[in-house]
Amino acid sequence: MNNHEIDYKVIGEEMQCVEIELDPQEAVVAEPGALMSMNSDIHMDTIFGDGSNQSSGLMGKLFSAGKRVLTGENLFMTAYTNQGHTKSHVTFASPYPGKVIPLDLSEKGGKIICQKDAFLCAAKGVSVGIEFSKRLGRGFFGGEGFIMQKLEGDGMAFVHAGGTIVERELKPGETIKVDTGCLVAFTQDVDYNIEYVGGIKNTFFGGEGVFFASVTGPGKVWVQSLPFSRLAERIIASTPKMGGKRRGEGSVLGGLGDLIGGDNKF
Repeated sequence: MNNHEIDYKVIGEEMQCVEIELDPQEAVVAEPGALMSMNSDIHMDTIFGDGSNQSSGLMGKLFSAGKRVLTGENLFMTAYTNQGHTKSHVTFASPYPGKVIPLDLSEKGGKIICQKDAFLCAAKGVSVGIEFSKRLGRGFFGGEGFIMQKLEGDGMAFVHAGGTIVERELKPGETIKVDTGCLVAFTQDVDYNIEYVGGIKNTFFGGEGVFFASVTGPGKVWVQSLPFSRLAERIIASTPKMGGKRRGEGSVLGGLGDLIGGDNKF
């Protein structure tokens, strides 16, 4: 095993966190700001990149950090190491309502491809890199651009997604169509492409966007019911306009009540 072996426990229902149990000298790496709590014998250290090649010299560290910049992540990650003589615990919290997905990379072919902001934490030694799209359509219209994130290694990794998580095992040749924002992760053998929704009415009035993500087996796919972008749009849409509280909030009339009451100005 190149990665540290860690035990874990996922806690909670709607706002989950993951508690990692570390043996002496075991370590886990996480995104900055993910920490919820840790025991006093856990040592925290800020590192360049993902910590998978810390012995490879300056250029290796810079390359590791550069990969994270391309995926829109922070240059640095934080490593948490058990410096005590007995088992110790560190807990990481999900950033918004949803589920934590534990992934044993040794059982997933050593590689998982996921959306760029899904990674939460992993055993030290897991490589958090970039996955370039070789297809022009997927790059422009896939919702994640040319770049997605890949997790490689033989240890445990944890990703977070919004709402309820549906895990699908696709048979060879089996295809499902997914909203581009709802696709969380998939194994390396899954074929991922972008497909036009089709039809003028569907495109302009369907409310589902212009493109679907088409994923074809064999392999495993994880789909989320509430992408953060969709949650943010609903929050922004419900924010009171400048000048006061919405009168129609919670009423049968809703926005029409605001218009009648004079809250919506043209």
